[in-house]
Amino acid sequence: MTTGPEADTRLPDNAYRELAPGESYNPVVSPESPIAEVTPRAIALGIVMTVIFSAAAAYVALKLGQGIETAIPIAILTIGFSAIVPRKSTLLENTMTVVLGATAGIVVGGSVFTMPAIYILKLEGYSSFFQIFVVPLLGAILGVVFLIPFRRYFVAEMHGKLPFPEATATTEILVTGARGGKQAGILLYSMGLAVVVDFLALALKTWSDTFTTALVPGLDKLNEKFRAVFNLNTSAAVLGLGYIIGLRYASIICAGSFLSYFAFIPLFAKLGSVLPEGTALYAGAPALRGADYALIFTKYVRLIGIGTIFSAGFLSIIKMSPIIGQAIQKVFSEIARMRQPGTGAGAVRTDRDIPMRNVVLLGLALAAVLWGYFRFVVLSGMEGATGISVLALLLTLVISFLFAAVSAWAVALISVTPVSGMTLTTLIISAVVLSQLGLKGDRGQLAVLLIGGVVCTSLSMTGSMVTMMKIGYWLGGTPKRIQWSLVGGSVLASVTVTAVILLFASAYGYVADAGHPTPVGAPQANAMAAVLGSVMGQGEVPWFLYGVGAVIAVVVQMLGISPLAFGLGMYLPIELNTPILAGAIVGWMIKRPSGNDALDRARGNRGTLIASGLIAGGAIAGVLDAVVKFFGADLSHWLGFNDRILNWAGLAVFVGLGAFLYWDARRASPEEGAGPAIAM
Repeated sequence: MTTGPEADTRLPDNAYRELAPGESYNPVVSPESPIAEVTPRAIALGIVMTVIFSAAAAYVALKLGQGIETAIPIAILTIGFSAIVPRKSTLLENTMTVVLGATAGIVVGGSVFTMPAIYILKLEGYSSFFQIFVVPLLGAILGVVFLIPFRRYFVAEMHGKLPFPEATATTEILVTGARGGKQAGILLYSMGLAVVVDFLALALKTWSDTFTTALVPGLDKLNEKFRAVFNLNTSAAVLGLGYIIGLRYASIICAGSFLSYFAFIPLFAKLGSVLPEGTALYAGAPALRGADYALIFTKYVRLIGIGTIFSAGFLSIIKMSPIIGQAIQKVFSEIARMRQPGTGAGAVRTDRDIPMRNVVLLGLALAAVLWGYFRFVVLSGMEGATGISVLALLLTLVISFLFAAVSAWAVALISVTPVSGMTLTTLIISAVVLSQLGLKGDRGQLAVLLIGGVVCTSLSMTGSMVTMMKIGYWLGGTPKRIQWSLVGGSVLASVTVTAVILLFASAYGYVADAGHPTPVGAPQANAMAAVLGSVMGQGEVPWFLYGVGAVIAVVVQMLGISPLAFGLGMYLPIELNTPILAGAIVGWMIKRPSGNDALDRARGNRGTLIASGLIAGGAIAGVLDAVVKFFGADLSHWLGFNDRILNWAGLAVFVGLGAFLYWDARRASPEEGAGPAIAM
């Protein structure tokens, strides 16, 4: 097999199918090949990708509560870079760049879904940059440690039995690198368009970044009388995200939003109209009479969504309990196998993991650091801190281990893992257990939140790491180098994401107040904070509303619908869900069959590239706007138009973006679809 950097590399014909008895898989780059893998170029480009996509992914997660997969756009940009430099990068150099850069999405999922809750719960006085940084870092390394024993099982023994959608798409992009330059160009110009459009809306208020029927004559009466309102965010990033999510899941998410806004909010408003003045449904909640739709949603309806999300996470654990049992058995058999001769340094390069002895030592060192962190930082000065910190450590390790295989299996199967649902489950279990030991109030909430942050990042790592390991298996990468690269990349990604969290806390805030009238949504962190505030705070736990959400989750599950997607739709503001559905509808129109398979693939691939560029560009615009606000500059309302004109202008821009996405994707030529479809 030819392995030089200029070779016409192709995947073997048994790359995606199960192996026959006695058949073996030979990667694109043979184990004996001296091809460059870890080089200064690969590391430098990987660092750049980590910083850029950490910031972009953090922005999307804070705004929309959705993680984005970074491996595919990083692979496209890496191939594009390789095409313009004097020496073309080797296949394994590009693979290493993707591995390093992909740690961005890994760390973001664990950090952004949990750490902003520190500000929402007003615990920042107990926290610091170091604390927000160290939690995702330790969680990411813990995820690497827990997945190493499963590596061979998922990527080799299950070869051809699991589809690995994201790994397949990324591998195909890397292998068909000759097409990468053009792909990178599409990604870059769509990214540039999104940066300009979203920055004009966010920083200059050239048009409204949210269209609302509350400003439309005639329709505003529905808001006044029934508290029924339709909102739509006009961001390019959300439109692109809808294309990637697809029509099925976008419809489910939007259906949850419609239930919240067009059924529950009017119902609570009607209830408020017949209740006595000042009456609330639970202690600490605002009065219902006279409340506007935003207040009803935030203080009542959103709690039903939290109950749905929690129950969805619990249901996913029940469904995957056989896998958890198999994982426990598998880890011990893998540890025994890896201790046998021929599985360590003497194994072939493409089957060489970090030695099990080092894995165990790293795991013990992590456990010691975690315990010291809980004991001497989080619980310092508290009565019974030693015993509580030991229990907190055990909860962290046991839950992370039990969910590790679930997360990896879900990503290998459908490229999606319910990290937020499993983290919410972790928080509730930890809060109930630790509160029984007397750990309550601010310090108790912080301790549980930090446990959840470690677990969340650990699960993000195991889910994404299995993708990286499969890419390496197909192409001929060295597992040990990939594993150490993920550990190293986690350090930089943790620093970048922590900086973004602190930047947004200063520029936008996470809670509405005098200094931050329009805070960033941070929906996942708000859900975590609401649960912790209920279970460990001083207020009354709204169990009735949580219970209603739990019943909805069960009913939705019985109908064969994803309760996690439906619950997320119930919980997120409607303006974030309606443009997702719009983007998915545009995607459905683009992918309508033409009778030419190559043309259909070309249109779908081009649409995916444009949508990825819109997401990345919109995210970059959000970060730039945060930087502008951080330095105190106010560029808003420079045109001086009234809100109604800006409202309609925002809708017109959004429709124009959708038309551009459709037009540009549909003009793809059949030759662009000669390769496999890019699946995300």
